[in-house]
Amino acid sequence: MRKISLLIFSAFILFHLVFNPVAFCATGQVVLKEIQNRYEKTNDFEANFIQEYIGKVMKQPNRGEGKVYFKKRGMMRWDYTVPNQKFLSDGHTLWYYQPEEKQVLISDVSIYLKEKTPLAFLAGEGNLSRDFKLLNLNESVSQKEDNYVIELAPEEPLATLSKLTLTVDKKTYTILQADVFDGLGNVTRTRFIDIKTNVGLSSSFFQFTIPPGTDVIKMQEASAPASGGKGRNIK
Repeated sequence: MRKISLLIFSAFILFHLVFNPVAFCATGQVVLKEIQNRYEKTNDFEANFIQEYIGKVMKQPNRGEGKVYFKKRGMMRWDYTVPNQKFLSDGHTLWYYQPEEKQVLISDVSIYLKEKTPLAFLAGEGNLSRDFKLLNLNESVSQKEDNYVIELAPEEPLATLSKLTLTVDKKTYTILQADVFDGLGNVTRTRFIDIKTNVGLSSSFFQFTIPPGTDVIKMQEASAPASGGKGRNIK
């Protein structure tokens, strides 16, 4: 399995709520600051998600969907309905559970948070302005949406992340979509729907109890599970 990369969303990419819209001619740095402000004032959130992995060679995308939860201090939980799997972190340990294969992969969350990936931002441990450089800022052309589309690249080269594109609501600075590009040109696209913030999620909600009869595989840094959405069917 490939090393974890996000968002989310996959990765990566969602702690919000400051209502302070900027002018039509807003710069990319102003938008980045507003996004960061929102996420720093949000303790937790939940949302439905739709996720696609679009390979550069394989044009038919793999699709996943379900519900995701985040809480500051590195906690997250992805409950997939398609495919049937779970991905959780309590801020210390990552669990990637595949019930149909009766196995769970376990690794240390600090490996990924220290890499300054979208995962770190989503988990409340990153900073967009510090960890990424601005490539471009556009405004959506759709009459149904009023969004910014901001393109970023990591300040430090990462094999799993060459570019990050965020679709952001202009009024609330909520991240609606995160497109994570790897070094080969593959894209993991995560769309967040029905977002709710500061819902009071408990830390125990991000714990995972391994079911009896489940094979436990402890992963090393070089072979940790893909996540924030890429599972058995989303490679």
